[in-house]
Amino acid sequence: MKIHREGWPFIAIFLVINLVLFVVSRWVGFVFLPLTLWCVAFFRDPDRRTPEGAGLIISPADGVLLPVVSAPPPLELGMGEAPRTRLSIFMNVFNVHVNRNPADGRVIKLAYRPGRFINASFDKASEYNERMSVRVGLENGAELAVVQIAGLIARRIKCDLREGQIVRRGERFGIIRFGSRLDVYLPDGARVAVAVGQVVKAGETVLAKLG
Repeated sequence: MKIHREGWPFIAIFLVINLVLFVVSRWVGFVFLPLTLWCVAFFRDPDRRTPEGAGLIISPADGVLLPVVSAPPPLELGMGEAPRTRLSIFMNVFNVHVNRNPADGRVIKLAYRPGRFINASFDKASEYNERMSVRVGLENGAELAVVQIAGLIARRIKCDLREGQIVRRGERFGIIRFGSRLDVYLPDGARVAVAVGQVVKAGETVLAKLG
């Protein structure tokens, strides 16, 4: 099982604590063991087979699709105030948390904004929570936005992208610890290909198709 590099320090801490507990008391060590195994599983980074085809927008995260709404992208991205279709994916603490690029294109702008840590399943989390927003220009000239949003427990957003970087659909670009949300603001004319409540997988599930 592949482990994301962000996870090794946490896994090491959990392992050391677990070993100490086993020395103190075998019973306590076994009680703590599921937490250590959960930590390892949380940072797993499985390979994915990304669908091929023109105009596909792929899920950037594992999780459950929340209600589809129409909302303007984060103002700090400079994409205007016109509402766009927003697809939101909620990741619980048992999902894979490695994020992947939803489409081929170029990173036009990155914008970090501090904020609150409201439960990421709530709609207001998109507006008020800490976030890292990414504006991506697609190969057909359209644009979309991907927003990493911190949650109730999450306190760390990691984004490896750079402005001007060329990105490819399905490539890894970051991770959020520990339970969070990703929003995708679609270009005009994109057709949604998923249903509310559907379980989606980063790098595999087709979220939408460009018109």
